[in-house]
Amino acid sequence: MAHQLATLLRTLRHGRALAGKQDIAEAAAILKPADPDAIRLGDDCAALPDGDGYLLLASEGFQDSFVRSMPWFAGYCGVMVNVSDIAAMGGRPVAVVDALWSDTSETAASILNGLHDGARTYDVPVVGGHTNLRSTHNSLSVAILGRARHLLSSFDARPGEVLIAAIDLRGRWHDPHPFWDASSALCGTDGAARLRGDLELLPCIAEDGLSRAAKDISMAGLLGTALMLAECSGVGMTITLDDIPRPDAAPMERWLSAFPSYGYLLTARSEDAEAIMARFRGRDIAASVIGQCDSTQRLDVTWGDEKETFWDLVRTPLMGFVP
Repeated sequence: MAHQLATLLRTLRHGRALAGKQDIAEAAAILKPADPDAIRLGDDCAALPDGDGYLLLASEGFQDSFVRSMPWFAGYCGVMVNVSDIAAMGGRPVAVVDALWSDTSETAASILNGLHDGARTYDVPVVGGHTNLRSTHNSLSVAILGRARHLLSSFDARPGEVLIAAIDLRGRWHDPHPFWDASSALCGTDGAARLRGDLELLPCIAEDGLSRAAKDISMAGLLGTALMLAECSGVGMTITLDDIPRPDAAPMERWLSAFPSYGYLLTARSEDAEAIMARFRGRDIAASVIGQCDSTQRLDVTWGDEKETFWDLVRTPLMGFVP
């Protein structure tokens, strides 16, 4: 098992997903905000103080190869992944805009139909954007506006808190991409209301003071997302792989590399953990305590009776946001 764990972590450590997150450091070095205390780079959304809450602003871009091979699903994901970012911050979506480049009107129609279906499923209007149907390539980016009363943030995990994973396991692989899709099959059905209700759990948890820190599980996978959360908060974590909610037939390496359509990491005081998990389980979403936060600034992983260090943020920053 020791060799197996070391091999698993080495594969994940050197994958394209984490390399992409390291690229963020180059952009952040150029785009440092004038007031870093007001605008903190590295969160799922920018949180702008507004009245008695916050405006949330985020965007997602999609690789040309993905848009070309799955145009409808790319459009659908344009809404799905953005509303997930809003929820991860303890917010509710308000509206989206898109920027579309396409080489044919037929491809553009498929992308836009996916965007429309996602907007209808998650009840988020598309209110504008940019369209170019005479491009040499097919690309899509989607930006979202949301609002939160109380934030869940990447910067507020604390040593001594537990780490909770909540993942909707009622999905399927969206081959050949590493997506665990528990969303698109419900598009246009009564299940759309369930999807919206599932997202509502996150702002309610924030408003009830049960958690202050969260991230949605992104293309970096579960360990990569935990590492991003640890880096922004200046903490370490120990994660137990056997405690991670996982579909029965999913190999560990594939699951840790997956981007689930509904998957969140939250930290909380140990006395609040059960109340948080009960809310997810009450909606048939798997939720478990998978780890503990500490002050080491390392991400350590246990599997069976073996333990390995996945990443040491003191030695090797990921996005460059170590406090």
